[in-house]
Amino acid sequence: MIDYLSKVLYVLTGSRKSLIFLLLIFIFTSILEAFGIGLVGPFISLASKPESIQSITVLDWAYRKSGLETPQEFIPVVGFIIIAIFCIQALLYFLSQTYIYRYTHKQKSILISRLLKAYLKAPYTFHLNQNTASIIRNIITETNMFTNGCLLALLIFVTNGIVICALTGLMAYSNSLLLVMVLVVLVPTFLLFSKLGHKFKRWGRIQSQTQKEMIGTINHGLGGLKETRVIGCESYFENQIDQQAQKYARAATLSQASNLLPNIFIKTSLIVFLVLFVSLFHVFFTESGQDLTAVMGVFAVASVRLIPASSQFIQSMAKMRTSSYALNMLYLDLKEIEKQKIHNRRENLPDSRFNGSAHGENKGNQTLSFANLIELINVTYRYPEASELSLDQISFKIKKGESIALIGKSGAGKTTLVDVILGLLDLESGDIKVDGVSIYENLRSWQNLVGYIPQSIFLTDDTIERNIAFGVPDEQIDQERLYKAIAAAQLEELVEQLPDGIKTGVGERGVRLSGGQRQRIGIARAIYHEREILVLDEATAALDNETESRVTAAINALAGTKTLIVIAHRLSTVENCDRIYMLDKGRVVKSGSYQEVVLES
Repeated sequence: MIDYLSKVLYVLTGSRKSLIFLLLIFIFTSILEAFGIGLVGPFISLASKPESIQSITVLDWAYRKSGLETPQEFIPVVGFIIIAIFCIQALLYFLSQTYIYRYTHKQKSILISRLLKAYLKAPYTFHLNQNTASIIRNIITETNMFTNGCLLALLIFVTNGIVICALTGLMAYSNSLLLVMVLVVLVPTFLLFSKLGHKFKRWGRIQSQTQKEMIGTINHGLGGLKETRVIGCESYFENQIDQQAQKYARAATLSQASNLLPNIFIKTSLIVFLVLFVSLFHVFFTESGQDLTAVMGVFAVASVRLIPASSQFIQSMAKMRTSSYALNMLYLDLKEIEKQKIHNRRENLPDSRFNGSAHGENKGNQTLSFANLIELINVTYRYPEASELSLDQISFKIKKGESIALIGKSGAGKTTLVDVILGLLDLESGDIKVDGVSIYENLRSWQNLVGYIPQSIFLTDDTIERNIAFGVPDEQIDQERLYKAIAAAQLEELVEQLPDGIKTGVGERGVRLSGGQRQRIGIARAIYHEREILVLDEATAALDNETESRVTAAINALAGTKTLIVIAHRLSTVENCDRIYMLDKGRVVKSGSYQEVVLES
């Protein structure tokens, strides 16, 4: 339980004071409730025998102060006081439960935002080992499971635990035999569900895993709808989703059906023991029938609250076990992201110049500007847990306005080098400088200078305008800059042909556009954001010759005004580059002009 609580508190970083406040409310309302129920027995005895008021010091004092003539007249006053106590307790209980729901759902929204922020800011290497379906499941499904199954269940567990302790204490005070009978019902039930804990964990794990698989199957089936339809493998995805849905349904059914057992068992058992108690009362006790009536009054009122409290207590315990898998997933992901942020490049290098953030969190004051030269100095990189270096002592310079190309066989290190230049990977050693200043002084400032155009441009299911001004709110889109970017990327003809112009939707992942049009939108996006350095990673590799020539023309038109770093398999696309670097096994093995590197090889 301590380990469970520590994980919950870690996921709820910054929200612990509210939990203390909730705990105090629970204790107060439970004590008030037990006090009100405890008054029921004496009140019944008093109503049956008004003259006994003199034997109760507090009531006798209040009776004398009230100025009433007979004890019978004082009984309604006591009744109204008890009613007031129960009404106040009911109101406080309602407010505390409302606060619990508000607190837990607020924590869900905070956790969703925190997770998305963590995933967006996580080191790039974290995402290399992650599945998108897992991340989506964690943000959408597991946060809901954590909120309802962990946090809400934990609060209900504590609330009802306090209530049960208060009521059992009251029963112990009222009659020891009554307490024994209640414990005979509750303790075995608690122990039974405690023993079933591994079952609930297993059902929770199955639910989480099958939801991940279903999200993945939907992504694959609908994400490649054209291929799915042409190949005719719809039934494959249908069978996959059906299998996972059936596993989920079975685990969810067993979990939810098991949660019904405590209420049924406790309710039935208490009625059985109530009859036994009444039957055996006169055998073990010599009290009068009036005393039995008072005790049964307390038991009746206490049972009204004890049955649901005990049932909810056990159910919440089961839910906590079921949702422990979701808690572990969130906890481990947040821990892993935190660990990767700590073990970054600046932790391995003692040089004090690395005072910025490797993941875009600006801690340095040095604002970078690019006027003359980019220098790669002995750039060395190794992927986590890899034995071989991916980049080994790479050094070269790029002048402003120059275009360079990186060529080489697959696996030579071209994409890794580009990821390092983009600031996505932390170096093992070496440095990258802009006009003599390390980019790690302010990585965010460096990334604001760089635009990235990959082989497959990511487009949102939105308009051309919003895809070019990617990440910019509508009211902040600069129309003049937008049309300049469209012209520079040679998209004017396309925009003019469309009935809605820049307001035309491109479809999910840009399915309404051709490959060349998507690439040029990517170029326009980089130009709109006024990036001085453009990195083109196989930007024309997937295009036909005619489309490639148009995209290449758009790229060549930027030469001189932008600094270009081009990765290409098709050597014809790098013919106009100022310098070419050939990579092999993470090293620069040849460099020079197109004729020196390509034609003379």
